[in-house]
Amino acid sequence: MSKPQWNAAWREQALPELAAREWDLIVVGGGISGAGILREAARRGWSCLLLEQRDFAWGTSSRSSKMVHGGLRYIAKGQFALTRDSVRERQRLLEEAPGLVDPLSFLFPHYQGQFPGPRVFGGLLAVYDALAGKRNHLYYPLQQLRYLLPGIREQGLAGATRFYDAVTDDARLVLRVLDEARSDGAEALNGMQVIELLRDNGEVCGLLAEDQESGQRFSFRSKAVAQATGAWADSLRKKTGPEHIRPLRGSHLLLPHWRLPVAHAISFMHATDRRPVFVFPWEGATVIGTTDLDHRESLDQDARISAEEVDYLLAACAQQFPSAKVGRDDVLSSWAGVRPVVSDGDDSGKPSDEKREHMLWIEPGCVTLAGGKLTTFRLLALEVLQACAGFVGKPVEDRGQAVFRPLAAVELPGLSASQQRRLRGRHGQALPQLAALLAEIGTQPIGSLDTLWVELAQACDNELVLHLDDLLLRRTRIGLLLADGAAAELPQIRALCQPRLGWSDVRWDEEQQAYLALWQRCYSLP
Repeated sequence: MSKPQWNAAWREQALPELAAREWDLIVVGGGISGAGILREAARRGWSCLLLEQRDFAWGTSSRSSKMVHGGLRYIAKGQFALTRDSVRERQRLLEEAPGLVDPLSFLFPHYQGQFPGPRVFGGLLAVYDALAGKRNHLYYPLQQLRYLLPGIREQGLAGATRFYDAVTDDARLVLRVLDEARSDGAEALNGMQVIELLRDNGEVCGLLAEDQESGQRFSFRSKAVAQATGAWADSLRKKTGPEHIRPLRGSHLLLPHWRLPVAHAISFMHATDRRPVFVFPWEGATVIGTTDLDHRESLDQDARISAEEVDYLLAACAQQFPSAKVGRDDVLSSWAGVRPVVSDGDDSGKPSDEKREHMLWIEPGCVTLAGGKLTTFRLLALEVLQACAGFVGKPVEDRGQAVFRPLAAVELPGLSASQQRRLRGRHGQALPQLAALLAEIGTQPIGSLDTLWVELAQACDNELVLHLDDLLLRRTRIGLLLADGAAAELPQIRALCQPRLGWSDVRWDEEQQAYLALWQRCYSLP
């Protein structure tokens, strides 16, 4: 039996019925951690529901550095277990989700007299490769480097070491994990803000949530609540110690690929503070990132890059690629995400010195996940479920099952092998619906992007789009990849999407105005 379309009309109809049910587990937070918990609970036959206050991946999980990495820097800090887990999960994702999680080669240039030199760095990578189970690094002297990294600053340059990690579209990864969970019977709703946890004799027995679309409030009952709200983790839980979330902002600039064409990620130390920064290819563009500083603004607003961060990232680019002369006018878009880092209560130290360990805060009926990494979301999910198992009364074993099930053989005629690989990675179990839409809409890409028009239609029909920014900043990334947030394409986007979303002319105009204002405020330059 085919599932009903997962859209706003379904949501409105299903909401009262979902609120009337008693659940084994309710997950609060629709980023990668929440999606992972839902996926692992659903595969074990738990009745489970996810509630997200804004949109899936709205917070950190659409605004990360897009890296699925083993955490090379954690070796230097002696966090070997974290590195081992990260490397293994990276390999698993590369194998299970090609076209969504793809290998990316990194080059780390070595300048005379600068630490770490080729020998020390090679030693670190030898440990890294041992944890991954295969040798994956190589040293290139300057002569070869000129072919691999044209335009790099050569003064004092001895050579560079190449190693491999992986890159993803973080928001699509969240959507794909949610789709796997829903295929196993879970439900997920966006636009549902949790107002408070409900308690019975001191034990959490559910929650009160407000529908941000209608303003209506609903009570939900459950045996356990798992909070995976990232930087918002302190807002609902009962605090018992000095540990809290220290929100740290990481910002990025995106350039057209032609303006700084790189085929590899370049990892180097910023001259100002000796922090690692990257210049890397992503979605046919070039990204410069990232910063690491305390985020002191309201968490309820979209995070945005500051003028100082723009200068810092442009200085990094000028440091490594002086002849490119990249300036503010070259920037297509920016994004800023807030990392939920667990602090011991003393926030006076440098942000980049904070350990990236996670914690579980447990009270009767409720488990709160604090901190964590995108790469290890599956392992974090299992840890949360094991902590919830006593409340739910069901055991949790890790049999190492795949996050993503094998895909059915679906014909996607008229597309190249690389286009098919990309669509299979991003849309997974939804390929049959996508194939039907391809027959109706065709295989046209949007401008020079890899994104196809049919992906917008698929999002409107089956990916619970409530607002225009959901569609243009998270279901697809065209708001980041096209000039002025894709303003020139909006008439064509409207023609395709307005009927599918069921919006009136007035509603479309309001959404467009709100989206362009948001883009100007939080995704352009200050």
